[in-house]
Amino acid sequence: MTIRIVDEKADTSFFQDASCAFGVFDGLHLGHRYIINKAFDNREPDCNVIILTFDIDPDEIFHPQRLKKLMRNDDRLRALDELGADYVACLPFVPGLYSKSPEQFLADLFGKATPATMHVGEDFKFGARAAGTVKTLHQWGAESGCTVCAHELVVSDGAPITSTRIRKALERCDVEEAKTLLGRPYRLCETVHKGRGEGSSFGFATANLLVKPQDRVLGDGVYAAHAVIDGVQYKAAVSVGVSPTFESTTTANVEAHVLDFEGDLVGKEIALDFEAFLRPMMKFDSTEELVATVMSNIEWVRENL
Repeated sequence: MTIRIVDEKADTSFFQDASCAFGVFDGLHLGHRYIINKAFDNREPDCNVIILTFDIDPDEIFHPQRLKKLMRNDDRLRALDELGADYVACLPFVPGLYSKSPEQFLADLFGKATPATMHVGEDFKFGARAAGTVKTLHQWGAESGCTVCAHELVVSDGAPITSTRIRKALERCDVEEAKTLLGRPYRLCETVHKGRGEGSSFGFATANLLVKPQDRVLGDGVYAAHAVIDGVQYKAAVSVGVSPTFESTTTANVEAHVLDFEGDLVGKEIALDFEAFLRPMMKFDSTEELVATVMSNIEWVRENL
């Protein structure tokens, strides 16, 4: 692991002459990867490439009621770490940090260990009340000797790629658009809980997930997905949301039938990569209708993924 926690006691000398990419990077979409790749492209020989981010999404503090996250914090940091930078510098997002003015934030963070280049998106904001902008960074860079590169947002189908745009696509169940903007399928990671057991009696046992509200960005419905368990990929039919048929008996809000998996999934971490939307949630008039519909969905997944 190359993740370094950068708090008030941290040695920040590794920032000196580094090429940095700075952002929250929720979702790590194609726009984020463009900025991070620029940090790699502009590195000086024998100097560090650093991805600078926060341990949480700032909106977890400022807008918790409306926040929908594309990645859990640990998953986001792990994904950033896998990109091959020399360091992922992680700032604990605590009051002592986010109450600082933009100028004080930069002075305290870098001190005299000034990066050679700083790469951000053109809409980047930081510091108390998000008062710091690209203009603030340019002023600091001119004084400290850091070249600030503010990049235009990457565009797809005539509109910028943003985490907000991806969230809206997922809310309306458009996993194909989300895949285009992310550069990979939208992934949900969670631990499997013990379920009610009714699926087994119907012939389609499910892995039951209880996803936190802030991580539930995907619209309700049934999807085709790939499940990754212990590094092995399987096909899966996934129900997102609480089925009207079982709303009085279930606690799970995501259920995945993993094709051709044998064994107990309870307690295991499962990653679901969503590939296609199959249908909305339905209330069935009979058990026979439910079973026939679910079996049809499973067969679609088997034949088309």
